[in-house]
Amino acid sequence: MSIVVRPATGGDVAAIDALLRRSFPAEDEARLVQRLCIDGDMVLTLVADDEETGALAGMVAFSRMEVEIAGKAIAAVALAPLAVEKAWRQQGVGEALVQAGIAQLQAAGAMLCFVLGEPGYYERFGFVAEWAQGFASPYAGEYLMALPLQGGAMPCGVRGAATHAQAFTGLSRDV
Repeated sequence: MSIVVRPATGGDVAAIDALLRRSFPAEDEARLVQRLCIDGDMVLTLVADDEETGALAGMVAFSRMEVEIAGKAIAAVALAPLAVEKAWRQQGVGEALVQAGIAQLQAAGAMLCFVLGEPGYYERFGFVAEWAQGFASPYAGEYLMALPLQGGAMPCGVRGAATHAQAFTGLSRDV
């Protein structure tokens, strides 16, 4: 079994929605993706397809954030959600999606990527809570992590707000 990672298209909307509803205990993530798209805050959505069947194996989304360092706006995104079909878990699909997304965001000039998730999983990509410390965020804590995208360089200065897109206010705060 092998996968191919590609940008999501309009033809993927129903399959992504169904995957999110199967992958999470509530509909929060499915509604989050819908709202991010409607609000125009989605920056990048990638999908992984099973090369044999063409079926959706997983997806990852990155959305716009408002982040300030030293009083200046910094190009930043939030990684959420990441979902992988049960049959494809533990086979590197999530890793392939996250790595492809990070590479595309680096090439596009984004400075920081934030994620709210399990440190044991996301640290393998370079996300750490220390990079997110000092930012004003309702999600601040050990599960809010950041990754500098431009050669590991973190902009210098006093960290200000790290504000997720409005759609995130509909999510529960449980990680």
